Amino acid sequence: MLECFALCTAPAASVKTSPATDQHRGFPLSDRHLQPLLHDLVGVLHAPTSALAEATGQIRPRGVQGVFHADARVLSRAELRVDGREPEALTRGTAGPHGARFVALARWLGDPTPDPTVRIDRIRRVEAYGLAEEVRVSSTASAPVRATVSVDLGCDLAPIELVKSGGSGVPQQVHLDPQGRLRWAADGITVTVTAEDATVDATGERAGSPRLSWPVALAPGETVTLRWRLAVTDPKAVVAAPPAGPDWAVPGVRADDRRLVRLLDRSLADLHGLRLADPAHPGDVYLGAGVPWFLTLFGRDSLWAARMMLPLGTELAAGTLRTLARRQGSRLDPDSGEAPGKILHELRRHEFVPGGELRLPPAYYGTVDATMLWVVLLHDAWRWGLDPAQVEPLLPHLEAALGWLGDHADADGDGFVEYLDTTGHGLANQGWKDSGDAVRHRDGRLARPPIALAEVQGYAYQAAVNGADLLDAFGRPGADRWRGYADRLAARFRAAFWVDGRYGPQPALALDRDKRPVDSLTSNIGHLLGTGLLSDAESAQVAALLGTEAMAGGFGLRTMSTDDAGFSPLSYHCGTVWTHDTAIALGGLARAGHRDTALRLADGLLGAAEAFDYRLPELYGGDDRDTLGRPVPYPAACHPQAWSAAAAVLLLQAGVGLYPDVPNGRVELRPLAGPELGALRVDGLRVAGAPVEVVVDGAGRPTVTGLPTGLTLAAPQVPAPRTPAEAPARR
Repeated sequence: MLECFALCTAPAASVKTSPATDQHRGFPLSDRHLQPLLHDLVGVLHAPTSALAEATGQIRPRGVQGVFHADARVLSRAELRVDGREPEALTRGTAGPHGARFVALARWLGDPTPDPTVRIDRIRRVEAYGLAEEVRVSSTASAPVRATVSVDLGCDLAPIELVKSGGSGVPQQVHLDPQGRLRWAADGITVTVTAEDATVDATGERAGSPRLSWPVALAPGETVTLRWRLAVTDPKAVVAAPPAGPDWAVPGVRADDRRLVRLLDRSLADLHGLRLADPAHPGDVYLGAGVPWFLTLFGRDSLWAARMMLPLGTELAAGTLRTLARRQGSRLDPDSGEAPGKILHELRRHEFVPGGELRLPPAYYGTVDATMLWVVLLHDAWRWGLDPAQVEPLLPHLEAALGWLGDHADADGDGFVEYLDTTGHGLANQGWKDSGDAVRHRDGRLARPPIALAEVQGYAYQAAVNGADLLDAFGRPGADRWRGYADRLAARFRAAFWVDGRYGPQPALALDRDKRPVDSLTSNIGHLLGTGLLSDAESAQVAALLGTEAMAGGFGLRTMSTDDAGFSPLSYHCGTVWTHDTAIALGGLARAGHRDTALRLADGLLGAAEAFDYRLPELYGGDDRDTLGRPVPYPAACHPQAWSAAAAVLLLQAGVGLYPDVPNGRVELRPLAGPELGALRVDGLRVAGAPVEVVVDGAGRPTVTGLPTGLTLAAPQVPAPRTPAEAPARR
């Protein structure tokens, strides 16, 4: 994900400078470009369009409020008034998967009693290419009520990177056509607003802030509904809405812990809203990374989200793989980071310049891990039953990706995969923790590039082994080369990365420019689980490290240990809890049988989900659980966000413990559900396209029905009974 700069950057600060350093440069607050806060905004989504508003429903011309299409703000203002006064907000809720409902009162109207008698319901629904809003005014007053309802609009057509850096566009002048439609147009984008039966004022002083108004007369017990609609035409957008239709199964879930059911329901609705496609290939669906900053194709994010969604079918994985394969690197270009075989990092309509020295070309390849994650997703989708006829056309892209790993990923020839931005205007850090201060030694010093991250070596090992398996299975040469590569990498990693830490041996976060271990204890090591790079004993030690209070004492897995000098509970990558990061570690722990730590992380995620109304954000604060009894929001976190929402599916899979290997004809069951998490029943998982039901009883005994013919079920692994003293209390 593109670096967030811990909410603010100084105007002249380098993008490679840590947020902590910027905070001591002495710039007064008014001189800083502040990234807008959005933790308390209400988001509504139907990609590629989204809307962000105050909890009252008002969209004001400030911060990141507005309606966005792709990477442009197409409406910057939508303020509702009744008789020139703002209604008093009462509550809000959802209105279907792409809508929100805001309830307010007009207490100056109607009967002069303690009970309110005039109510306003504002129902906003986002569509793929626009927005529709209804305003329902209801009266229970004893006498007729008359009022004028108005909505003031504005449009600045600001690019998303300008909004992200704290800026705003110039209010655009509106054009009123003979049919009474409002229209703004610039840079190929056309925005049109229509309003049924409204009076439109768009002349003179109102040319930059047109007003829709409706006179309302209500008899006792009557409701009047007012409507207006926004439509966007954007032929230059690099993303499009895919055709309607399911890209994954929607399972039926019954669980003793109802938080899991609520989280899954909300997450799947958000994931449906995040569906995107290439305009030239609308049938290949992938997930946009997140609202509002990243509603586009992101290699790493889209790949991880599709991988987490595999228990619900392979269609999303196939669309994601093909979309990224079409943009796979074919040449060496230092400016964009492109190299032959490399997978894209992010895609924009134009150069992305959010401030400072950061300047990214429209197609940017500055990611060290997406190429390997592409290989792993192809392999995992094949194991879940992706049709070989869909795998076969992707094999040349697999070979190209492995070619990048062998020829371009190790610039200095030390045998590790590393990154270095040579342009001065790209991302300084190119792993998933890509903020400028993300890679720190135990004493807080920043690591100097080139940097070889621990989890990236795990991805490289896994990609090499997985790639070899695919090459063998489809009769293509080269498998022995990649198995040899993996063996050598494992030996080098064992010799170079393991260091002594406060809790015993630990994998370092990274190696720095001088090949010294970056010795902080971080969540990155959780990504090593399940890659094959670690021995069983090493995996057990990683599990123990992740389960320490310093790492797991918050609502999930902290990105950095509280013992490290760089730790801060609201540091973007050095102390917060990231939903997907916690889920990835949890999944690896559960599959390897490290139940205690996996269950602790699962309970942390479910507790956070409850606090965030079951829409888990991109990240949140890493404070101890008992500090407030609820997680502290990270003010600039995306929500909804693809790999955060998809984490619910990974948690569900860990709960039932379903791990198929369709090509080799076997299925394993290793449920996390049982005595601590409770009983769990899931109907409608997909293995080789077939619906499968898994039931785990309260003792952790699993059964599965519906497996396709030819699959053999391995003996299920049932948790050993625990004494009351050992068993954690259920919530």
